[in-house]
Amino acid sequence: MTVEVMSAALLGIEAQLITVETRISPGIGYTIVGLPGEAVKESLYRVESAICSAGRDMPRQKLLVCLAPAGQRKEGAVFDLPIALGVLAASGQLTPEALSGYLAAGELSLSGKLRPVRGALSMAVEARKAGLKTLLLPKENAEEAAVVNELNVYGFGDLAEVLEFLLGGNAEPVRVSALKSSAESPIYNLDFSDVRGQPGVKRALEIMAAGAHNGLLIGPPGSGKSMLAARLPGILPPMSLTEAMETTQVHSAAGQLDTAGLMTERPFRAPHHTASDISLVGGGSVPLPGEISLAHNGVLFLDELPEFSRRTLEVLRQPLEDRKILISRANFSAGFPAGFILLAAMNPCPCGFFGHPTRKCSCLLSAVLRYRAKISGPLLDRIDLHIPVLPADLTSALTAEKSAAIRTRVINARQIQTGRAGINALMNTAMVREHCQLPAKLETLLQEAVQKHQLSARSYERILKVARTIADLAGSVQIELSHLTEAIFLRVPTQNLLSK
Repeated sequence: MTVEVMSAALLGIEAQLITVETRISPGIGYTIVGLPGEAVKESLYRVESAICSAGRDMPRQKLLVCLAPAGQRKEGAVFDLPIALGVLAASGQLTPEALSGYLAAGELSLSGKLRPVRGALSMAVEARKAGLKTLLLPKENAEEAAVVNELNVYGFGDLAEVLEFLLGGNAEPVRVSALKSSAESPIYNLDFSDVRGQPGVKRALEIMAAGAHNGLLIGPPGSGKSMLAARLPGILPPMSLTEAMETTQVHSAAGQLDTAGLMTERPFRAPHHTASDISLVGGGSVPLPGEISLAHNGVLFLDELPEFSRRTLEVLRQPLEDRKILISRANFSAGFPAGFILLAAMNPCPCGFFGHPTRKCSCLLSAVLRYRAKISGPLLDRIDLHIPVLPADLTSALTAEKSAAIRTRVINARQIQTGRAGINALMNTAMVREHCQLPAKLETLLQEAVQKHQLSARSYERILKVARTIADLAGSVQIELSHLTEAIFLRVPTQNLLSK
């Protein structure tokens, strides 16, 4: 007799249903087929010990397990639980009907305890699509999966508890309201009121948050670039239910979900400058999301930007345009979302004091040019705001504006954008042409700025998007002179600061 148990495997952040077929026949030996990875091949050793620890008998006959579809490679220990249930049903210790309509996933220890797995939320989403009604998971994954409506999710601590439930025992499904979870307001401990002075930088970060624009902070060491960057998530709008689901799926697939239910706080990822291109993009023999995808719906902060390798920085170019990552290998192709705000920081020169009001720069022109050349023109072209950061005025009053007040203005600007054409940074060329129209005098001013600073067509369009965001913050229907000039100023300081 062949017994089927439903499970799921991750490919990117999406789950694919896997049918675990188990058959016992006369003979000796255990075999798993269906392109199993090393962890899957070892699962029968864990399953045997777990079954014995649960007080059941491991059959001493020929055991064949097939993971279908057979053409997709299976990785990880997620199939331990469904294999164990299939073995017990095939050997008559469970009825096959008891497993009908269930999706099971979980790693087993030798003592039979269930260990958490990656991607439980994605599995729940796929189970609902397939019409399954019940999920059997490790208890650590239950709340994560339970945010998906129309599913009964049960969390268990060990194999014995699962068997007791399947044999008629009582257990309550885990209930978590996705709407309630996504409505929770995250508490940010870092506030803009902690930063003395820097009103111009705070203003630029407000524009970034309102229109989801990318930005580059350029200033000497100790001017507060990192301190200001860390406070950007605190003024971003709260995540929608869709954004919370996407973000949670990414972190769950990476095994980095540290909260029950949905994530409500926008991610802030700050990889060290020694990070490799693979760590940013993601991948591996078992495809995992990288820092770019872990920053989805949040902020990717690259401090000391020129210290990153040129190859590492260049992998940012396509995600900044497409807002997604496609990883293609010989035996798989996986997609990850990459809708992040890029915020980078750098010194104006190797010594850091070029343009400093009181300290003299000791760098030769050639050293400054080499330092500048570490960042390619195409990457700089994709950064909307180039923000100069001068040394902070430590005599400024401590009663600066709080993040909550800035966030209110950002939310209001986002609501204007949503009612028009969506977030400004994501407008395509046709939308820019329709919603960022300029009077003849302002169009002439912009054309002169483009020619003077030798800006690209992409820069021209991004200046218009930033000007539209500034107008939204001001509650203006039309882009006015002050909005356009501020957008132009925030586009060109890189050339000014890095020329000598």
